Amino acid sequence: MPRILIIEDDTSFAKMLQRFLDKNGYEVLLSSTGADGSKQIKENKIDLILTDLRLPDLDGIQLLTSTNKSIPVIVMTGYAEVQTAVEAMKKGAFDYVSKPFTPDQILATIEKALTYKGQAPKSDNDRDINEFRQVGTSKKDLDNDRMELEFISSASEKLNQYISLVSPTDMSVLIIGKSGAGKEVTAKSIHNSSKRCDKPFVALDCGAIPKELAASEFFGHLKGSFTGAVSDKEGSFEAANGGTLFLDEVGNLSYQNQIQLLRALQERKIKRIGSNKEIDVDVRIISATNEDLKQAVSDGDFREDLYHRLNEFSLQVPSLVDRLEDLSVLAYHFLKLSNKKLGKEIQDFSKEVWEIFRAYHWPGNIRELQNIIKRAVLLTEGNEIMEEVLPSEMFAPAKLTADSTNMTKEDFEKEQILSALKRTNYNKSKAAKLLHVTRKTLYNRIHHYNLDV
Repeated sequence: MPRILIIEDDTSFAKMLQRFLDKNGYEVLLSSTGADGSKQIKENKIDLILTDLRLPDLDGIQLLTSTNKSIPVIVMTGYAEVQTAVEAMKKGAFDYVSKPFTPDQILATIEKALTYKGQAPKSDNDRDINEFRQVGTSKKDLDNDRMELEFISSASEKLNQYISLVSPTDMSVLIIGKSGAGKEVTAKSIHNSSKRCDKPFVALDCGAIPKELAASEFFGHLKGSFTGAVSDKEGSFEAANGGTLFLDEVGNLSYQNQIQLLRALQERKIKRIGSNKEIDVDVRIISATNEDLKQAVSDGDFREDLYHRLNEFSLQVPSLVDRLEDLSVLAYHFLKLSNKKLGKEIQDFSKEVWEIFRAYHWPGNIRELQNIIKRAVLLTEGNEIMEEVLPSEMFAPAKLTADSTNMTKEDFEKEQILSALKRTNYNKSKAAKLLHVTRKTLYNRIHHYNLDV
């Protein structure tokens, strides 16, 4: 049984990863510091090392320089640290994985490393990946049962209509939306409703890829094709062959990487780095951005021909403030998930919490709502979430007044009414609920201000 050493100072994450790997035929040792990890390496026969890039006493790169070169090392990085993975591979790391990673991704990377060393176990078709999917607070959590929810806002209804329209086609889709709004969930919904649904869905965060590694991530490479390429690597195009390739934050690609991507989309053929063999690929491209790509094209930062290749059909994912009718649906959903993950049985939110939720501007969108509820569940001891367990920044919007905005009270009220009407697609009953007034009162204020709605 191959023995893996995990060096990770996040104890809960390390233990969850240990249980997951145990179920898949590995013996796992844990260390929370680089010093203890080095000691474990000297005292035990280790077949593979999984180390976090940031440790309390040193970093993964320092560990690499003092580790037996015969032991493959996989570096775990956060998105903001992926640039350092280039240096890690130059120092001898076998590969790196970006947190949050999927069960299949970490298993494939481990098996690839052990195959290179001749230690790979037989694959297990009964892998229990469900528990592992619960690790960490990542955007992947938004996927859980998400499509079973019945949203009621007009913005969500419009989005679902567009998804139903474009899913059966093979058109390239550009998804536009703010960070945390659910762009990847939308992409998966398109894939799951398409004729490619039984084929792979591969997500690639273009904002997390150093430009030096982008071609390798796209197309793969052969062993020895560049410093750090210690084995053959399959790229995302090959991995998604027959299915869907999701390019998240595609606007962050360098100009050179844009050229490489465009060529692959035009020719539907790719070459691994270091290889002369062309590989035919059949992938549907769904991309996402929170930037204005049209402006990037005008500024010369994004290729116009690539923009049109990616944008055969565009979808706008609404921000949470534009679909507040869905707030209660999402809140109870995340309450249920958080109860399950944290072993709690909290039943509801207080009236004051609902008022704060509805007044808040949600800059982090659905992902922020999820994180706030998970934190609140952790801090709550009773059966109901109260306002004292909410982050302090949530209270400022609830105290917004005409004085604080330098507006007259009349202008402030008109602005609030128009904002509520816009959010509800001018449904006056729903707007009244958002404003916490009766429908009759809303009609009276609209008439009073002579609003043309």
